[in-house]
Amino acid sequence: MAGSSVASSPGGGTSGTSGTSGTSGTSGTPAPGAGGAAAGYRPSATLPFGAEFRRQASRRRTQLALGFMVLLPLIILVAFQFDAGDDDGGGRGEFSSLADLATSGGLNFTLFSILVSASFLLVVVVALFCGDTVASEASWGSLRYLLAVPVPRARLLAVKLVVALAYSGLALLLLAGTALLAGTLRYGWKPLSSQVSAELAPADGLLRLLGVLGYLAVVLLVVAGLAFLLSVTTDAALGAVGGAVLLWILSSILDQITALGGLRNLLPTHYSSAWLGLLSTPMQTDDVVKGAFSAVVYATLFWGLAFWRFTRKDVTS
Repeated sequence: MAGSSVASSPGGGTSGTSGTSGTSGTSGTPAPGAGGAAAGYRPSATLPFGAEFRRQASRRRTQLALGFMVLLPLIILVAFQFDAGDDDGGGRGEFSSLADLATSGGLNFTLFSILVSASFLLVVVVALFCGDTVASEASWGSLRYLLAVPVPRARLLAVKLVVALAYSGLALLLLAGTALLAGTLRYGWKPLSSQVSAELAPADGLLRLLGVLGYLAVVLLVVAGLAFLLSVTTDAALGAVGGAVLLWILSSILDQITALGGLRNLLPTHYSSAWLGLLSTPMQTDDVVKGAFSAVVYATLFWGLAFWRFTRKDVTS
């Protein structure tokens, strides 16, 4: 609009100055809304979830990450076909036994795929979606233009967080769904077996696997929160993603130091493997409850710090 200027305030609102009067006159200029905003402007209507979801779907990193989640179970399946069947004399007997279980049914193959992905691959994928979402906008110089639309800062951050979490959940479902489909077609629909439980009927085994996926999704909220906090702190997307992964690895290393005693219970990775209790007979849920509570607390803390930081920082990128 001629004679007017719009700037984004730290709180995400707008400030406007106009060269005309505040009421509509012969010039045809509409009267400003509440707080000086343009008539018809609604902060809640800016940056719709669907628009941001489609925008992120068009990015190469999203396509590659989701594509790899589909490809990984297929790679594992092909690798099993090249198994020579030799006795394992290289000290990998435990892994060999897990591989033998993986080829005994579709549910077991899915469990194996989750097992080999949970400790690192899924951490990287979640950190990628949540750590890249804001930092990449800043590195491209487009973040300030989004705020000048104007999109309130809190809404911009909330929409980006929800979209990042949606893609993280989609990645987890694609990994498990592809593994279940490919494993069932190759090895059949058979009972679920593991080294910590008796054989479970297929229906019961499927419910156990859904519980495992649910718990992993909750635990990975810690990674999502940490990566998101780093994303609003730095303009380097690689730094936000890599920083979250490195801190998760550091926590895992510290958790192995028994000299820390009870302090290890406070580490975000201490209960990351508690999902194994969901496969035992009977189920052991004490650590699952503790781990879920710990993950929610850490994630809420990191997200709160991210919103506090972003709504007060000067955005120049």
